[in-house]
Amino acid sequence: MSDTRTGTGASLGAQRRARELTEATDGRVVDVLVVGLGATGAGVALDAAARGLDVVAVDAHDLAFGTSRWSSKLIHGGLRYLASAQFDVAHESAVERGVLMTRTAPHLVAAQPFVLPLTPLVSRGQASLAWAGFRAGDMLRLAARTPRQVLPAPRRLTTTEARHLAPSVRPAGLRGGLLSWDGRVTDDARLVTALARTAAAHGARMLTRVRALELTGSGARIRDELTGEEGGIRARAVINASGVWAGDLVEGIRIRPSRGTHLVLRSERLGALPAGLHIPIPGETNRFVLVLPQGDGRVYVGLTDEPVEGGIPDVPEVPETDIGFLLDVLGSVLDTPVTRDEVVGAFAGLRPLLDTSGHEGGDGAPARTSDISRRHAVLTSPDGVTTIVGGKLTTYRRMAQDAVDAATAGRGLPAVPSPTATLPLVGAAAPARLRALSAPARLVRRYGAEAASVHALAAEDPALAQPVLPGHPVTRAELLWAIRHEGALDESDLLDRRTRIGLVPEDRAEALAVAREVLEREAAVRP
Repeated sequence: MSDTRTGTGASLGAQRRARELTEATDGRVVDVLVVGLGATGAGVALDAAARGLDVVAVDAHDLAFGTSRWSSKLIHGGLRYLASAQFDVAHESAVERGVLMTRTAPHLVAAQPFVLPLTPLVSRGQASLAWAGFRAGDMLRLAARTPRQVLPAPRRLTTTEARHLAPSVRPAGLRGGLLSWDGRVTDDARLVTALARTAAAHGARMLTRVRALELTGSGARIRDELTGEEGGIRARAVINASGVWAGDLVEGIRIRPSRGTHLVLRSERLGALPAGLHIPIPGETNRFVLVLPQGDGRVYVGLTDEPVEGGIPDVPEVPETDIGFLLDVLGSVLDTPVTRDEVVGAFAGLRPLLDTSGHEGGDGAPARTSDISRRHAVLTSPDGVTTIVGGKLTTYRRMAQDAVDAATAGRGLPAVPSPTATLPLVGAAAPARLRALSAPARLVRRYGAEAASVHALAAEDPALAQPVLPGHPVTRAELLWAIRHEGALDESDLLDRRTRIGLVPEDRAEALAVAREVLEREAAVRP
């Protein structure tokens, strides 16, 4: 088997896709068919393949096309769930955060500091409650056995320290702050790409632009979205991991989506941000707006938690009400509030929350989506399709493990224990090895042990060292790498998922010609 961190077996591309799609539809019966290639679906494919099963995984669009690219880029330790007495969910989150940070993806997931500034809007009682919560979160870290050197302890900040870490916060009345730590993924879509490539290295056929038209317990009718050709994939077990679209493929699955919106600002608008910010939402005891510096010239501000009615769009729209809400909360602590015209982008993701009967508030109204449990559920349809729903980005690995456990047990497949808690993803390496790489630190944070190979492309061809657009760090070499090794097939794959240039429409428009040029260049040399 190929080395999952550096081997050519982990490379995805157009030629491999065409070959493996032909194999998947030639009438043979595979062990597991996975539908959906977000974090959970890619995790399911990896879990099944790592157990030695023959796997095909399909998605109607691209890797991380849906919810998995619209997250806060945080790997939460479960603190929020303690407040609602969901102790099992909190512990599971802390454990999975530790797995990512110390074993499977330490190149992509690192500690993120946050400051909760103690402004006049935060009462002493609220501050005490928040501090107790941060201390409880540290106990979760201890229970999950995540080392202190990986996630430092929370502590109180003096006013001087708080102003240093949160320089854009209004100084009048500031009485210090609270410093806490959580996990942060460099890029959620890159995490999904690493999962998919690691699954491919274990033999899984990872097929994007392949739509499942109909599912049964023994396979699927599919359509190649590039050619329009239809066919079938036969499988001993079928796992539906299509997130908010799960109910479209399996009857009886009711999803109640919740919209999480983020704003995108230029970094210079808020100045240097050594840490992120927790900003309490007025009237809420356990919800915050987060200010998340990205290190690429941008800052995200989010997020909302609003119910979504009606059909599920491919790409959710951001309503002006969400933008106004986030700007209002952000403005409550800033020395100079952000105006609407300073918002250069916005994005929204839909959480696939399971709609269970009897979930009502005290007045008989449906419970708020912010109150619905983030527990995941594994459901089996009458004809044997296994569906995994709920959960969150942090717990994708455990969700995948539970789904494969259920599918293999229900369909009589070999019951081999999951190895994924200790299985490094593509690019993972020990910190000392990553520090020794001959590559820019920014590339190491995005590509891990493969950073030197990405950097070498630019060294061989100076044209590839050029940035895709002025003022943004992504280079043409990264676009070429995405085409050759990460399954990128078109401009949207390159700009919206393999990189995050597309989160700012103005930047996306400027970079489009370069993306097309790199695609055309690679197509010309492809045999």
